[in-house]
Amino acid sequence: MPKSTVKRTRMFREMSKLNSKYVKQNYLKNLRGATNDFLDSNPELTKSYLYLLLFVYDLEFFTISWLAENYGMNRKNLADRMIYPLVASGYLYKHFDKLSPSQTREDHLFRDETKFNYRVRYALSQRGRIAVQRFYNALN
Repeated sequence: MPKSTVKRTRMFREMSKLNSKYVKQNYLKNLRGATNDFLDSNPELTKSYLYLLLFVYDLEFFTISWLAENYGMNRKNLADRMIYPLVASGYLYKHFDKLSPSQTREDHLFRDETKFNYRVRYALSQRGRIAVQRFYNALN
């Protein structure tokens, strides 16, 4: 790959921006500053809580087992250190609680989850969605 060609007149500048046709969007350039400002204005959130909220923003609901597998954390640590505190502070809620599956005969025959081993489905609350949207607005 050849080196880029830069005009000699720019040689003594501190920086030079690339042409906009090479870089379409650079929202994450302000990530550090936006994160610090956002966390200062929301003292109950930490950086790890914010990252989790950003990860689940596009999901309708999820189980702790699924999230642990896809987020790359231990299930117990994820539940104890992330999910339960976020539920307590109102950023997540139980979308489908235990003992909530259907009681029809077909459901019990064809599903491996019964009312006794049903996993709770969590979802991002309105407060959590507003927080994530405020963060995205701060990035712009």
